[in-house]
Amino acid sequence: MELLKTSIGRLRIAGILEGLSLIVLMGFAMPMKYIWGDPSFVRMIGSIHGALFILFAIQLYLTAEEKNWKYKDLPLKLMISCFIPFGTFYLDHKILKKMEHSKV
Repeated sequence: MELLKTSIGRLRIAGILEGLSLIVLMGFAMPMKYIWGDPSFVRMIGSIHGALFILFAIQLYLTAEEKNWKYKDLPLKLMISCFIPFGTFYLDHKILKKMEHSKV
């Protein structure tokens, strides 16, 4: 897979996985808990989402170090995107995809 060859590509993958896990957590697991009274999905998917969030944060740090990004700029925006539903998808589309293709 071509994306795995660069740090920005790995960051994009981590962001997409983190974003997908948030959608599954909010769109499936939370309704299962609050509508049908089954919290087991929140525990399971929440743990997966937490691990993917940590993976994204680590990859963001590694990419920022490699690219010499200033932490008050892009890395801060990328980290904030994790807390906004669909935020990682938006930043992937608007920023990271373009950076990956330009090899910045």
